[in-house]
Amino acid sequence: MTYYQFIHEVEVRVKEEMKDGVMVYIRSAVKNNGTKRHGLTIAKKGINIYPTIYLEEYYQQFQRGSSVESIAGEILRLYKEIRFQRSFEWEFFKDYREVRRRIVYRLVNREANKELLEEVPYEEYLDLAVVFYVMFEVNSHGMASMMVRDEHLKMWGVSKKEILSEARENTERLLPYEFRTMFALLEELTGEVGSGCEDIMYVMSNRARSYGAATILYEERLDGIGDYLKENYYVLPSSVHEVIIVPESAASGHEAMNALVAEVNETQIEAEEILSDHAYYYDRRKRELYL
Repeated sequence: MTYYQFIHEVEVRVKEEMKDGVMVYIRSAVKNNGTKRHGLTIAKKGINIYPTIYLEEYYQQFQRGSSVESIAGEILRLYKEIRFQRSFEWEFFKDYREVRRRIVYRLVNREANKELLEEVPYEEYLDLAVVFYVMFEVNSHGMASMMVRDEHLKMWGVSKKEILSEARENTERLLPYEFRTMFALLEELTGEVGSGCEDIMYVMSNRARSYGAATILYEERLDGIGDYLKENYYVLPSSVHEVIIVPESAASGHEAMNALVAEVNETQIEAEEILSDHAYYYDRRKRELYL
């Protein structure tokens, strides 16, 4: 079964289980890095906000042997957990006084998002771009948010400088940083206790672990890591969701770090989640992050 046959079959199976007043249809969307994705939108009559459940990962499950029936069942269970029970109040979004405390930022690759950046306010940072979102909710399934576009600035009557100032305060407040050893993270994810080897790699993200690479922008955070390590270090953009910190004494040089990032991007990371194709270097004395 091809991918397109699969998504239409899943659409049919999910539709069969839905009650009257609920529409199910396939939706295509251009996501981060210009990646085109297909999802199943499930819209309940009378509710003006609804989830889209993307299907690429489910197709991988199908290729590994899962049945369409079991996948449709998973999607239905997920929908019951994440569906919205009431409509979104658009008047709230139109009032900048209401949304200003919810504006946060994310980091994305500037070159890979050139078309998107023509329509949104952004700030350049190294080879990256700082973009802005209004965050509505964070839970175990992810973050409900809306990207801030140029048209929104006009509607609110504010400048990019103003929302950047708000985002600097809000992001650190709403999405606190998390800094831990790689071993500690692996223990949490796998449930297996580490071998007791010396920790030489660290992972930094936000507690939601959603677009947590932006924590490198948090005020004095990179300085604090340098003080903790007592040396310069590399920042490896593992994905848009986190970065890996490697002390210079444990690294094997610029070229090796760049090669590692490129290899991980090529073999382990979905195209939508790639942040950059090379490592960064933090100089404690200059208090600056470099390409």
